[in-house]
Amino acid sequence: MTALTPDIAALYARTALGHVTREWPYKMDHVFTGPQDVMKPREAHPIFFGSFDWHSCVHGWWTLLTTLRLHPDMAEAPRIIALADDSFTPDKVAAEVAYLARPSSRGFERPYGWAWLLMLAAELKRHDTDHGRRWSRTLQPLADAFADRFKSYLPLATYPVRVGTHFNTAFALRLTLDYAEAFDDADLAALCRDRSLAWHADDRDCPAWEPSQDEFLSSALTEAALMRRVLPPVDFTVWFDAFLPRVSEGLPATLFAPASVSDRTDGKIAHLDGLNLSRAWCWREIASGLPSDHPARTSALSAAATHLDAALPQVTGDYMGEHWLASFALLALLADPG
Repeated sequence: MTALTPDIAALYARTALGHVTREWPYKMDHVFTGPQDVMKPREAHPIFFGSFDWHSCVHGWWTLLTTLRLHPDMAEAPRIIALADDSFTPDKVAAEVAYLARPSSRGFERPYGWAWLLMLAAELKRHDTDHGRRWSRTLQPLADAFADRFKSYLPLATYPVRVGTHFNTAFALRLTLDYAEAFDDADLAALCRDRSLAWHADDRDCPAWEPSQDEFLSSALTEAALMRRVLPPVDFTVWFDAFLPRVSEGLPATLFAPASVSDRTDGKIAHLDGLNLSRAWCWREIASGLPSDHPARTSALSAAATHLDAALPQVTGDYMGEHWLASFALLALLADPG
């Protein structure tokens, strides 16, 4: 399965409907400065209080709204619309914005949650319906707040973060570029491109020391997916040939072998299913940036298929993966390999 079918879209929509309003268990990214900061998840985050944590709830909503746009006639559509009408209200968005205004929230969800919120806003921008346009307008103050955070933070970010978890800066910039371009935010787009080039333009012969035990992103391939988005096609091909020069030979071998997941009830170990999905997404993005006759293109598409075969059956099942994996499956299935 290499494309999003109506049945798969409906499955992912049902899965997300089952967790975006599931308040417990919940892992908060919250700084307590005194007893006044003791609060329940729903009190702090009246929209994004489900899905085990804030960022997973955000991209759970991205899953819902993406599947709704692509398959508006699916049986789950009325439930999604009713829930979105109840969730995306001015008062609830204002409360989410107010949480960010706390001095102790400066680093809240940086940069992963920031980028996913902007991806959600970019998705709503694509909706050509009355309710979609209404949700987009309502969410915009929160999107503005996170766009402003990127504009303040990126000039201070001297170095990239290359780990394969939430702190990875290449992944955040790749998603943020979708928002910047959807909203014609030239300043944000320029900052993302400038940081990408400053951090990665001279990277060569990546050893790909991965995976680590709890990674859900490939440090190497996520960087390549970002540079595919930042560079013109000819320049990307030159850069990629220097960054991973032996891809057509199946090297580094670790990038072609799906990660083994020993315990899907362990939330950190279950990250490795996400690694397989995000690698598939990256491989397809990379292939789309290479010439049709480039020797690495076949290797990239084959690796994407291998990783999808390993990971797609694991998207639903245990809640430790189920509360977020559909979003990464959608990224991979919707990526156009060119």
